[in-house]
Amino acid sequence: MSGQLQAQKVDLVKNEKEKKVEVSIDGKPFTSYFYPGEDVLKKAVLYPVMTAKGTLVTRGWPLDPRPGERVDHPHHVGIWLNYEDVNGNDYWNNSDAVDHAKRAYGTIVHTGITSLKSGKNKGELTVTADWVDKDRTLTLKETTTYVFSAKGDTRFIDRSTTLTAVIDAAMPDIKDGMYAIRVARELELPSNKPEIFTDAAGIATKVPVMNNTGITGNYRNSNGIEGEAVWAKRAIWCNLTGKIKDENISIAMIDHPKNVGYPSYWHARGYGLFAVNPLGQKAFSDGKEVLNFKLKKGESTTFRYRMVIASEHLSDSALNTIAADFGKTK
Repeated sequence: MSGQLQAQKVDLVKNEKEKKVEVSIDGKPFTSYFYPGEDVLKKAVLYPVMTAKGTLVTRGWPLDPRPGERVDHPHHVGIWLNYEDVNGNDYWNNSDAVDHAKRAYGTIVHTGITSLKSGKNKGELTVTADWVDKDRTLTLKETTTYVFSAKGDTRFIDRSTTLTAVIDAAMPDIKDGMYAIRVARELELPSNKPEIFTDAAGIATKVPVMNNTGITGNYRNSNGIEGEAVWAKRAIWCNLTGKIKDENISIAMIDHPKNVGYPSYWHARGYGLFAVNPLGQKAFSDGKEVLNFKLKKGESTTFRYRMVIASEHLSDSALNTIAADFGKTK
């Protein structure tokens, strides 16, 4: 992770036909900003995501199914940011698989690409979106900037998302949020029991026991907590390590000191959902803490996260250095 490593060219190419912006680093595909429209997805995502060696680290299903994958939670696609409760509308669980008559679901509508810059050592993309409720009432306006970069075989995504309330917006404490990636099957944690996960509306999703051959994932957070125990714990960063074929891989997410609720609680599950949720404090603390986050009309807040995708198992000290560096950014 030497700072002397040669700068790598980051190219961003708009592909309007396929509704994506393709991101490559030194000519190798990294990811795409994908905005297919709400008949496909209820928000824009980064999808797929690859290591420097070309290995897919995101789940393929439901867009590009691969053998042996789980087929739960169809709203878990690539990398995304949303929340389960904004003025009673669920933006997290929204997909065509749910009954929209039984619950209010919100949609995040991509509205434009305002800036796209390739560069010698980083690429930058700024996009906008509207958070609309079940009645299409505009609730939040979103401006998000992604900065893509690399050092050696380690790739970085810095995301800065500013949400501005068009009307008063209540985002009460709830489990499902906020910044997340759904990872490839090999990076899940081995499991020997079936699970049932229930959302706030009582809708249950069964996650069955599966063959654990080649399943290598393990979480570790900045406080040294490992495995499934990182769920509902506060930490500055959380690191998912595993192996796909013969490639050691780390996916790490880093919180920023300026974010609401820092250091955040983590909504990281063994079956491949890896998320940070700064707003769900009541859900994660068994009611001991309550944030009850609100934005009044015209108010804004910004969420900043760094995601690291490395072709190695990153050490705590390496991640502490990366986190300290990220903490100095605006």
